Amino acid sequence: MGASPQVRESRPDEDRLIARHFHAMWRDNDVPAERICADWEGRALAYVARARLELRYRAFVAELEGVGVVGSAGCQLFAGLYPDILEPSQRLYGYVWGVYVEADHRRLGIARRLTQAATDYLASIGCSHALLHASPPGRPVYAGLGFEPTNEMRLRLAP
Repeated sequence: MGASPQVRESRPDEDRLIARHFHAMWRDNDVPAERICADWEGRALAYVARARLELRYRAFVAELEGVGVVGSAGCQLFAGLYPDILEPSQRLYGYVWGVYVEADHRRLGIARRLTQAATDYLASIGCSHALLHASPPGRPVYAGLGFEPTNEMRLRLAP
């Protein structure tokens, strides 16, 4: 491969690309197409618009000269799972999601650079921790950036 991709903040006109990468991420993780909502793009775009307004959402893209955008990642303040009663100095979580690199450009450090851009942004807005959910192939990337397993536990309730 020639030049290294430039990682930069995405523009709002690239939200559809972010949505397409998010969809492709689920397909690459063996979610059957029929298990993804038919209106996935509209849902993703509405979420990003709301997160941009309410959760300080930012996305980053990796762009290769002559090729275009080959990867993306989003991040935001973590919206929480329960009432947040702790002071931000104790816990202000950021969440990294939708890290995706197109198949022809994987294993070149792009996901690492995108995730680093996202965590740098989260640190810049005062987050005390960055959270994410990793696919099995993504775990080494995130571990290499210092992410550690947490105490989350899961119980499957339906097949």
